Amino acid sequence: MKKILLLLVAMFAFIGNINAQVWDMVVTHKDGTVQVIKASDVKNVTFQLPDQNADQVIIKELYTTGVPDDKDPKKFFQSDKGFILYNNGGKTAVISNLAIGMLDPYNAHSGANAWYSAGATEPSYVSQKWVPAATGIWYFQNSLVIEPYSQVVISCMGAIDNTKTYSKSVNYANKEYYTMYDPESGFNMTSYYPTPADVIPVSQYLKAVKFGQANAWPLSQTSPAFFIFQTKNTTPAAFANDANNITYAPDKPQTKVFAVLKVPTDWILDGVEVYQDIKESESKKRFGANVDAGYVKQTIKLGHSVYRNVDVEATKKIEGNTAKLVYSTQYGTDPSGIDAEASMKNGAKIVYMDTNNSTADFHERKQFSLRD
Repeated sequence: MKKILLLLVAMFAFIGNINAQVWDMVVTHKDGTVQVIKASDVKNVTFQLPDQNADQVIIKELYTTGVPDDKDPKKFFQSDKGFILYNNGGKTAVISNLAIGMLDPYNAHSGANAWYSAGATEPSYVSQKWVPAATGIWYFQNSLVIEPYSQVVISCMGAIDNTKTYSKSVNYANKEYYTMYDPESGFNMTSYYPTPADVIPVSQYLKAVKFGQANAWPLSQTSPAFFIFQTKNTTPAAFANDANNITYAPDKPQTKVFAVLKVPTDWILDGVEVYQDIKESESKKRFGANVDAGYVKQTIKLGHSVYRNVDVEATKKIEGNTAKLVYSTQYGTDPSGIDAEASMKNGAKIVYMDTNNSTADFHERKQFSLRD
């Protein structure tokens, strides 16, 4: 009996080897046409849900400001940046080809913005319906699925428990979280990208395409113009690797230092423009009104974030919500007076403002909500 079993195992192993090396994959399309693909040419086969309700997904919170060093208050730690995406509607959202970008220049107060011509009131690319993504982009490996009124946390760097070294920082060691981690892309600076916590699945690592010079994605600590977008009829990797989609800041040498990716404005799902509070008068808008007509101010080095305001009317329309809302200004100055995080812990479903104007939609929060 044992010999027969061993023979069967050997036969199936042999057949499996034949399957992998000889058999072809035959795909019959809806129109009846047939496509034959050699199995040896197939790396893997995956099935994804169709896109749905992508327009419900917003940037709920962005944290870039850093925290004081425990041992020396004159120093600070900023390798713990992160953000939260949120499904702001009542239906499940499914998004394929979802990518992350930031605009050139990195800081709103960077001096002369090369994209403004003399006397112009907006950057030249606004009328051309694209934006200049700087240095590189990141993208999700698989379709992102977010349940109604739920969120996804993404670490931009330091996907570990940073609180072990900096008590006021962020603990990203969570199996539910995603992280930007792709050393093979060229974004391999170990101080930015230590090996993520073991609990974070490799499938939740975002991949990157680097077209700039830097070996890390230098998301501004002070004043980023940050956005999420979905490529159409192509993948983020294919789009960003296509030299035809690369251009250079005006009047700058055509080198990697000044290379940017031309992302069509109509691909952008959401964006937020941030100014440093003490640099407001020196800052210039990078997004046009078709993405973000305003900006939100923030203080740096104190662990603050920028956070969405609650849409009071829409939130109270959800049955049973009103009694679950918690009112507090402990962490910020949301005009509604509602503490969204405390309310969600109390069972409420929150709808956030989304008018494409960060001045109306966001406020500065005294700590990243992951620390509440």
